[in-house]
Amino acid sequence: MTPPEPPLLLALDLTGTFVFGLNGALTAVRAARLDIVGVLALAVITALGGGITRDVLIGAVPPAAFRDWRYLALALGGGLVAFALSRRLERLETPIVVLDAVGLSVFAVIGAAKALEFGLGIGPAILLGAITAVGGGTIRDTLVRQIPSVLHSDLYAIPALLAAALTAAAVRTGTYGLPTALGAAAICFAVRMIGVRFRLNAPGPPGGDHPDGHPDSPRDDERDDG
Repeated sequence: MTPPEPPLLLALDLTGTFVFGLNGALTAVRAARLDIVGVLALAVITALGGGITRDVLIGAVPPAAFRDWRYLALALGGGLVAFALSRRLERLETPIVVLDAVGLSVFAVIGAAKALEFGLGIGPAILLGAITAVGGGTIRDTLVRQIPSVLHSDLYAIPALLAAALTAAAVRTGTYGLPTALGAAAICFAVRMIGVRFRLNAPGPPGGDHPDGHPDSPRDDERDDG
């Protein structure tokens, strides 16, 4: 069994929830032009969808998002901020990307640790850690008829899997705690930001097209940005 999450990890988890809600709402505003109901729905789905999916799969019901009011409140708060300030937030793209990477990292660590706490093996725990981190965004993109960003965005799923794997190894070796959890999250964050900075992607098929406009990508006029 893993111990309760330290206050710092909990604070980062709540921060990630807010930022994921913000990002989900911005997608609703920019890509789909939804009304406030749609904006808030996508905010909640993006922020909480991965954790709820994980909790249902491991039998942790009702999910944590429904037992702690702060998660839903922060997801809705992020949605409301994005709805009201969407034009101004375009100027803050870099800070939002950075905070999104923080959320990705912490979600992956906490997701893997919780899966192991419920008796799953290392492989399923790593998978569920990644699902916690990217599941909400995948559902969001599917709902607005976009290719999920996890399938093509600059190193998104890979750092989440890496953080989940490091967490699982720490739990299995009895070294899981705040330092190792933060270390795994920091590695995930670093890999994600390197991918953003240098626009790196996972390898595609030889001679194939990549949907992000890199060396193996289609021309700009062939891209489908949703």
